[in-house]
Amino acid sequence: MSETPKNGGMQVNSKKIGRRIKVVRQARGLSQEQLGEKLGVSFQAVSSWETGKCLPDSEHLPLLSRTLNLSLDRLFSEEARDWKLGPVNYDADHMYTFVKGRAQMLGLKQTLAVMDRLREVHGAQERRSLHGFGTSYMVHPLTMACHALAMGLQEDDVTAACLTHDMIEDSEGRIRPEDLPVNDRVREAVRLVSKNECPDQGADWLDRYYEEIRKNPLACLIKCLDRVNNLAGMADAFSRRKMIRYTAETDRYYPALLDTLKKTPEWNNAWWLLRYQLGTMLEAFKRLL
Repeated sequence: MSETPKNGGMQVNSKKIGRRIKVVRQARGLSQEQLGEKLGVSFQAVSSWETGKCLPDSEHLPLLSRTLNLSLDRLFSEEARDWKLGPVNYDADHMYTFVKGRAQMLGLKQTLAVMDRLREVHGAQERRSLHGFGTSYMVHPLTMACHALAMGLQEDDVTAACLTHDMIEDSEGRIRPEDLPVNDRVREAVRLVSKNECPDQGADWLDRYYEEIRKNPLACLIKCLDRVNNLAGMADAFSRRKMIRYTAETDRYYPALLDTLKKTPEWNNAWWLLRYQLGTMLEAFKRLL
């Protein structure tokens, strides 16, 4: 344990740093003992950090950062950050009612057919949160459907694919593409975006996974809508390491998916908006991470 509360030659407030460690540790649901075990130190050491008696040794800082999903910049920053965290996602019941109402008004028969299946498959699942804001997993496909409708994509195949895109992947084999109450075009798009439909997951499996999606415009659209929603919420659900991997994956594979959308005339406006949304979030995360 370092007795000198300095960072890079500059004096830092060890008590403020200790309070940050304590607040984030508690938000992660970890006791001092549990955090100490993860870092290979005693709970007394964690306590001494949190009271500001001393700072963590430099050798503990990388693992501390990963365990708490707390960047070192945020840990040592003297800038005032007194805002309160709020939920990232919205109310599932409200979105369910909105999507169902729009589907009834527009006569989207497939979309209406999968609404009850949505509750059956995802209703008991929780959308993960590192900050205590867990909500129904239904929020994710419903947000995608709302996003599509807001962009003017009032197509039954699109909203039905949004709502069913995770059903195969999350049902642990209970649901197959042919079980979905949708047409073959939607089934194929859902099959392509379902990662557990890729039995051979060798070293280059992601290359092959995205290459197959790239050939199918509807699968590209669904995957881009999915990625926009996941990027928007990943700071609430992912560790810093996973955020870095996810950002790198997006940077590598999504330009090709957007290129397919650009070549699909009826979705040209959606392509422009998705390119803007993905691009701005991606560049922001590349700078922050």
